[in-house]
Amino acid sequence: MVRFFQITILICLGLLLTGCEGPKKDDALWKNVKIGEIAPSQGATAPRSQLLKTINLDIHIFEMPAEKVSALDDIWPMLYTEPLRLNQASFKANLFAAGFGQIRIWNRIRELLLNADGRRIERASLLLFDGQSEESIITRLNETQTVFYASSEGSMEGATVGPGTIGLRIKAEKIPGLRGVCNVNAQPVFTSPTKSPIPELAAFEQSGDFSFSSAGFELKMSPGDFVFLGPEKYSGDKMTLGSLFFSRPGRRPVVRTYLIVCTRIND
Repeated sequence: MVRFFQITILICLGLLLTGCEGPKKDDALWKNVKIGEIAPSQGATAPRSQLLKTINLDIHIFEMPAEKVSALDDIWPMLYTEPLRLNQASFKANLFAAGFGQIRIWNRIRELLLNADGRRIERASLLLFDGQSEESIITRLNETQTVFYASSEGSMEGATVGPGTIGLRIKAEKIPGLRGVCNVNAQPVFTSPTKSPIPELAAFEQSGDFSFSSAGFELKMSPGDFVFLGPEKYSGDKMTLGSLFFSRPGRRPVVRTYLIVCTRIND
């Protein structure tokens, strides 16, 4: 009986000693903690306007043989132009055409492109912070040249640019008071190469950049909306903005089109 009480006392002492162990390592405190759980909460020190807002856009580039460019004539009637805000006269004079649609009709457009021997050659994903702009490179200019374009006033003008890149600059902004909707502005630009890591020098080097605003457009987009951008008609020269944007010369010249899709808006 005495032995039984001795064993019982030893077991109780062991349990008490086990319960007095020090705290576990600090890394266990942070295990499985998500970034959203340590982000600043909404309050006096973190106004709503300062919270992270992002817009996701995908840009798909397609090519088709230039001799089959007439396939686009069957695509444009399927799309809408009303949501697009642009200078219709200068946009068309620059050989630009654009239409608005939603993902549910994309398979029909894709089928028309495939029937014209079209294929997707590139896809780029853009993550834009509210009010930020990014550029998708369209073509490179290896030397200085004059690019002719139609101005907003309708006159044909020339911009001497290069070397550098012709691209599509896209800026997205949330619309105050509306969830799941953003305003997207896109315009062709020439950008000179920037090599200096010093911001002041980089800004000076970019002073040669040029925006072809007369061929730009703007619209409101929500996830699932897209803009299809292509040539109003085919031009194979290398001197105009429209030809640099939508054609690639060669033994078998091709026409390029662009699909800009809004995939997500983080309010």
